[in-house]
Amino acid sequence: MLQVTDIRENKDKYVKALAKRGIDAASVLEEVLNVDEQRRASQAQLDEVLAQSNSYSKEIGKLFQSGDTQKANELKEKTVELKESSKQLNEQMVNAAEKLQQLLYTLPNIPNDLVPAGTDENDNEEVYKEGEIPKLVEGALPHWELAKKYDLIDFELGVKITGAGFPVYKGKGARLQRALISYFLDKNTSAGYTEYQVPHLVNEASGYGTGQLPDKEGQMYHVGIDDLYLIPTAEVPVTNMFRGDLLNNSDLPITCTGYTPCFRREAGSYGAHVRGLNRLHQFDKVEIVRIEHPDNSYAALDGMVEHVKGILRELKLPYRILRLCGGDLGFTSALTYDFEVFSTAQDRWLEISSVSNFETFQANRLKLRFKDTDGKNKLVHTLNGSALALPRVLAGILENYQTADGIKIPEVLVPYCGFDFIG
Repeated sequence: MLQVTDIRENKDKYVKALAKRGIDAASVLEEVLNVDEQRRASQAQLDEVLAQSNSYSKEIGKLFQSGDTQKANELKEKTVELKESSKQLNEQMVNAAEKLQQLLYTLPNIPNDLVPAGTDENDNEEVYKEGEIPKLVEGALPHWELAKKYDLIDFELGVKITGAGFPVYKGKGARLQRALISYFLDKNTSAGYTEYQVPHLVNEASGYGTGQLPDKEGQMYHVGIDDLYLIPTAEVPVTNMFRGDLLNNSDLPITCTGYTPCFRREAGSYGAHVRGLNRLHQFDKVEIVRIEHPDNSYAALDGMVEHVKGILRELKLPYRILRLCGGDLGFTSALTYDFEVFSTAQDRWLEISSVSNFETFQANRLKLRFKDTDGKNKLVHTLNGSALALPRVLAGILENYQTADGIKIPEVLVPYCGFDFIG
C-alpha cells in the first residue's frame, strides 16, 4: 500500500510511474489527497473540541468547589453539546479514514525505474539466458504423455477425486516430486535461509497484509464458514509471521524459506497451453522470503536471482530471465524477474519462478517496521521468490531428460530420489 505522505510529496512522479503500468491514476491520487484532507480536518476539529471539553471539565470542578453552582451547570450544558459534536466529528474522521484505506487498496505499487514500459508479457525484457537446449530423440513426447506412459502422474484420477487441475503423483513421480522439495529446501537452508512450516490457511488480515486481498480475491479459495483463505503461495503466511512487529536494525536481514502446497482458482484458464502441469489449481512450491533494510534490498534481490540461477545450473535445465514490464508487473511488486525453463518437447518457455522486491508496499500494509540507527521507526523492504515452483520444473525435467528408453534423473537429484532412471 502506498503512503499518503509520499503521494502528497510526489503526486506527479507517481502519476507518471503508474502510467508505466497502463494506469491513469491522476484522479484517484487527487481523491486520496482530498479524502486525507477531510480526515485531517475532522481530526483537527475533534482535537479542539476534546481540548475544550477537558478545559470545561476542570473549570466545572473548581466552580463546584467554590460554590458557584449556576456557572458550573451552565458549563455542564456546554460539555453535553461538545460531546455530541465530538461524536459527529469522530464519525466523520472514521468514515474518511475508511474511505482513504479503500482508495489506497486500489492503487498498485510504484514500478522501479528499471521496469520497462509495456502492456503485456510480450514487452518483457530478456536480461539473461543460460544452458543449451537439448536435441531430443525423434518422437519426443510432452510431459503429460510421458507421465501417462511411465505411470508417474494420473490427471484423470485427480479429476475423479476433486476436479481438473488437481493431479495425483504416483510411484517414481511422487518420489521425484518429494526429491525436488527436499533438494530446494536444502539449497535454501545451506544459503542461510531459516526453514519454516506454516499454516496452509490464512485469515483475511494476512491476505490484506501481503496484498493478495482485495486484488486477487477471485483467484483465492475461500472457506466461507470460517472466513479463511487457502494460500496461493507460502509468501503469505511466512511474511505475515512478522505483521505488526517493530524490529531492531540488528535483526535485519531476516531470511526465511518454506515448502507449502499452493491453491489458485485460475479462473478462465483453458486451452492447450495449460495442459498437464502447465497450470494447476493445486501445486507445490518452495519459497524464499527476505525482510531487509531499505538500503540493502536491491543487493538482496540480485542475490536471490543468483541463488535461483545456481539451482537451475545444478539441474542443468536451459533457462532465461525476464525483467517484467509495467503492464505485466504484479500488483504489489516494484521490480520482478521471472525465470523460465525451456520445454523442448512443447517448444515453449515455462515460468518457474518470480523474484520480486516489494519495497515498502507490503510493509506499510503489515505495519512492519524497524528502528534504524538514527532512532527513527521506518518501514522495512520485503522480497520474495520461488525457489522453486515444482510443476513446470518437473515438466522440464521429464521432457528435456527423456531418451528413447526412458527418462534420466538430473545427477544432483539422484541422492534424493534413490534412482537415476525412469524406464
